[in-house]
Amino acid sequence: MSRILLIAAAALLVTGCTAREGQQGPTTGGPAASAAQNQSTGPGCTRSTTGYPQVDVKGAMVGFSQSEKEANPFRTAETQSIRDEAAKRGAELLYTNAQSDLNKQISDIKSLIDRGAKLLIVAPLNSDGLQPAFDAAKAKQVPVITIDRKVTSKPCTDYLTFIGSDFVEQGKRAAQQMIKATGGTGKVAILLGASGNNVTVDRTKGFKDGIAGTPGLTVVAEQTGEFDRSKGQAVMEQLIQSNPDITAVYAENDEMGIGAVTALKAAGKQPGKDVKIVSVDGTRNAVQLIADGSYTAVVESNPRFGPLAFDTLEKFGKGDEIPQNIVISDDEYDSANAAQKLGNAY
Repeated sequence: MSRILLIAAAALLVTGCTAREGQQGPTTGGPAASAAQNQSTGPGCTRSTTGYPQVDVKGAMVGFSQSEKEANPFRTAETQSIRDEAAKRGAELLYTNAQSDLNKQISDIKSLIDRGAKLLIVAPLNSDGLQPAFDAAKAKQVPVITIDRKVTSKPCTDYLTFIGSDFVEQGKRAAQQMIKATGGTGKVAILLGASGNNVTVDRTKGFKDGIAGTPGLTVVAEQTGEFDRSKGQAVMEQLIQSNPDITAVYAENDEMGIGAVTALKAAGKQPGKDVKIVSVDGTRNAVQLIADGSYTAVVESNPRFGPLAFDTLEKFGKGDEIPQNIVISDDEYDSANAAQKLGNAY
């Protein structure tokens, strides 16, 4: 099995989308996603075993199907990383955004193939439901790499590989931060992510498993905020009314956690002090709140997949074996390092 190595740094933060993406203006950003050593798993895929033709990334049309609008900083950084790396590698990027609509994402992927994409990078909206799009890609012998969310289709058969975080481990790391911040005692509310994808399931499982041995921490409420700031705020407002003695919040992304901060302040509580807040992502706004004392900790979920995704496509094109799953390394932020590492946030 070949090891996927990262040698480039990606950039982020741009607005606007066009049908064909060229070189963008200067951007800034932290370290790109890199493969965690010894964590790439599963028997590998090669062109000889999958039957795909050789495609040189340089000069190729590469399609990128984004699942959600770039109002979310994770999506902004993710899209920009793909754009920047396509320009760096000399590929022509075809871009679509499904706007959180599964049927649109299926249609988008098919349209990318019809427009001439020879390689595809897909950020799935849901874990289920994209099989018709994968079937269309396979019929035209277009290899597909998925990033950031796993799908239930078969790697090395319906798509090549998944590149992303260990979401269960993220939940466990968030649990450890919560135990440390609360001293192992408190009433916890969980702001769940969107239903229908493995990120929410895995981050919930990891967190609950992580606090299982700490009987002083009790989950008293859990409700979906759909990875959205305004919905996270609305849910937190409701939970404060029904559970006024909540002392800790685990938000499954930063946007919901930031929404919770707003709700807590409006209720006369001091987030980060009266109520500990731990979330997953690594956005600049959340890390700044840690530095300011209004937030507790953030476990990173690195969105800068561009270099690693294009490295993987290049290796596959050369005939190298690539693993079914490529697990990336994620950092974390707390009061001890937030100010120092703010530049790494997105």
